[in-house]
Amino acid sequence: MNDYRIEHDSMGELKVPADALYGAQTQRAIDNFPISGLHLPRPFIRALGLIKAAAAEVNLSLGHLKKGQAAAIRKAALAVADGRYDAQFPIDVFQTGSGTSTNMNANEVIAHLAGAGVHPNDHVNYGQSSNDVIPTAIHVSATLTASEQLLPALKHLKKAIDKRARALKNTAKTGRTHLMDAMPVTFGQELSGWSAQIGSAIERIEDALKRMRRLPQGGTAVGTGINADAKFGPLMAVQLKKLTGVKFESADNYFEGMASQDAAVELSGQLKTLAVALMKIANDLRWMNSGPLAGLGEIELPALQPGSSIMPGKVNPVIPEATAMVAAQVIGNDAAITVAGQSGNFQLNVMLPLVAHNLLQSIGILANVSVLLADKAIAGFKVNKARVDQALAMNPILVTALNPVIGYEKGAATAKQAYKEHRPIMDVALETTGLSKDELQKLLDPAALTRGGIQG
Repeated sequence: MNDYRIEHDSMGELKVPADALYGAQTQRAIDNFPISGLHLPRPFIRALGLIKAAAAEVNLSLGHLKKGQAAAIRKAALAVADGRYDAQFPIDVFQTGSGTSTNMNANEVIAHLAGAGVHPNDHVNYGQSSNDVIPTAIHVSATLTASEQLLPALKHLKKAIDKRARALKNTAKTGRTHLMDAMPVTFGQELSGWSAQIGSAIERIEDALKRMRRLPQGGTAVGTGINADAKFGPLMAVQLKKLTGVKFESADNYFEGMASQDAAVELSGQLKTLAVALMKIANDLRWMNSGPLAGLGEIELPALQPGSSIMPGKVNPVIPEATAMVAAQVIGNDAAITVAGQSGNFQLNVMLPLVAHNLLQSIGILANVSVLLADKAIAGFKVNKARVDQALAMNPILVTALNPVIGYEKGAATAKQAYKEHRPIMDVALETTGLSKDELQKLLDPAALTRGGIQG
């Protein structure tokens, strides 16, 4: 028996694997683009299935499909959306810039599943073009993934940070600027900065999603809506809202949504900002955990795995390290998306598959690592209070609190002497300032200093 069958398209006949649900146009793309082995991700295939299911309903309501055709297309498309046929979407990310190959891949698979009387172009793709389907799929997939995965993960992370901040609100430590000793802060104050960063990231992403919910479906080939019913685009937004629960809307201007990827570039920029915040938090944790003997040793992160193949007993901050790598990847993805966003020529952007792949990868890995950072690092770290208190007692920068009483010059001399002699600032200040021990204890109380204001 042959392990292939003969399919044909407008360019002629082609051998296709016998068990494949796709047809000739998909096979041509497989043959033409053996580049990376990277495929468009599950959320994108889900979005394509949802779009084709919605289109079948809309075309039925407008009288452009028969009831049986629409029902068969919808059933097949929803099966694609559910992930039952992901193996039938083998085309490389690096393909035709419009994503036409992937749109036809979906059309062919859905038509094959729908059965006799359903044509991939004439029925599954009715009223559509790759040029509006693929940009719409980018918007739908990114919106759904951000809403269902990333935003909940960030809220979980913020909640974990806030919980630890409350628990450590009275635990003072040495603050640091330029990685050098500075005036004291509490762990709660330090973590509140992290929480605010994540809160701002949530707000930025939610704001960017307002533009991502505007869909260019209905513009067809060049944005004019040629070969599509004038009601098609707005009704598609209604159907997709019914299928997903997300308030999608038809774009006011199809030309923008097809010729540019500005909304995706904006969202990617906000993901990059989040990545920068996570990198900062991860590196703070790494520094605080460093040592445990020759570093800061302020905290002890949960021990998750052996840290060395040669050094017994070594344990590394693996979750913050993974977080930092995710941040680096997202920043790189954003750079690629930025270049891709510039690649809109006249009525079409021609790097759409790259935008889809990188944007969805960024959303997915940020969501995953945010949960890990919350659950396996922040929730379980222990404060080494003895080490923290010792560093506070030896911190000459506490003399800053004496400025209003003894002046900057005497304060500087006192700090330098404490540095030079490696003595607690309290002991040196008793000799240099003329203040009593009771006065100095009040003025140099680390907890009081974390509340700000003018001392003395």
